[in-house]
Amino acid sequence: MRYDLLKILIVDDNRHMRVMLAEILKAVGVRHIYEASDGAQALKMMKGHSIDIIITDLSMQPLDGIDFVRLLRRSPDSPNQMCPVIMVTGHSTMARVNEARNAGVNEFLAKPLTARGVVERITQIVEHPRSYVKTEAYFGPDRRRRNDPNFPGPFRREGDKQGRKAAFKEL
Repeated sequence: MRYDLLKILIVDDNRHMRVMLAEILKAVGVRHIYEASDGAQALKMMKGHSIDIIITDLSMQPLDGIDFVRLLRRSPDSPNQMCPVIMVTGHSTMARVNEARNAGVNEFLAKPLTARGVVERITQIVEHPRSYVKTEAYFGPDRRRRNDPNFPGPFRREGDKQGRKAAFKEL
């Protein structure tokens, strides 16, 4: 992968975490690294720079990572609604992971960070991009990670059971 071509924005209110992430990125060859101390600053920065990937912390003030991603995905004046986002946090409870996923985060990375974890998430985004989905309640990457080749039809949700039964009756 050509890391030297990537433009990555690090969004974190902790300067030490931004420095650590920047050093990891530099070590693998990323040359274009931008930094913002909160989501509001990041959105402004994105208006002047073409960003390929965002790495953001979940807990920030005044605009936290989840609110930042919601604005990025849903705001009509968003600088890039489809920019991939890696959410970094020390609060990796299932509820927080689901909240981030439902806001439109592409990948999730729990602290303490490792260089390997950062590189794996970037590689996942670049080599296995997910299509984006837009509904009334959600805009972001497709939340399904895998396609089951044995799945017999278009119905995937619990509420689709009636539709599934009707489809099988027609067969």
